[in-house]
This record gives sequence, structure tokens and C-alpha cells, in this order.
Amino acid sequence: MIAKRERGKLERQLIAALTDACEQAKAEVVGFVWLTHCVDYQNFPASLVVIWVFDTDAHLASALKGGDKHRLHDLTANALVDAGVAIDSVSQHIDFDSEQSCQHTHGGDWQRRLRSRAARH
Repeated sequence: MIAKRERGKLERQLIAALTDACEQAKAEVVGFVWLTHCVDYQNFPASLVVIWVFDTDAHLASALKGGDKHRLHDLTANALVDAGVAIDSVSQHIDFDSEQSCQHTHGGDWQRRLRSRAARH
């Protein structure tokens, strides 16, 4: 378990590093719009998941079939290193989603969607 003060520092480091990765991906990956992360600090780093969000399901599918998936994995791995987070396999800590799917399934309510996603992990 991570102490509260350390959690705040780690959260700020994660946000800064993931923001940089997000900006790079926006410039490079068609249809990518934003990312977020979910984490339970009582089970860190195993619970950490970085979610890359695309505008449409079609753009997401295209990215996952092409080289963009590998690029997003690299950006995630680099961001976690920059934040000082050591993990064994970055692919276990990455997920993908789309605005279109959230709109269809959760009426565009990302908080509810992320809560339901966290319950599944």
C-alpha cells in the first residue's frame, strides 16, 4: 500500500507523463482524442490501467489493426517509466475505448463507464 502523500506525488507524475503521451498520440494517430487512467492505490501497480479513447469504433479498429497499437504501447511504456512506475508487461495495463461506444452504451457518461470498467478489472 502506498502512503497518502506518496499517492498524490505519484498521481501528479502519472498525469504529467500521460499528458505528454496523449499530446504525442493526438498528433500521430488518426481518430485518437484523449486518454485517462484508473488505479486502486491499495493494489498498485497491478491495478493501473491506461485507457486510450478514440472518436469512433472505426478509427479504434483501424488503429488496433495497424502500427498505431504498437505506438500507443510504446507511448504508455515510456510514460510509465517517466512517472517512475515499474511494471512487467505494459500490455496488461492498456485498454482501448471510443466515444462512440460510450455514447451508445452509457449515454456519454464516462464516469459511469469507467466505474463499470473498474469493477470488471
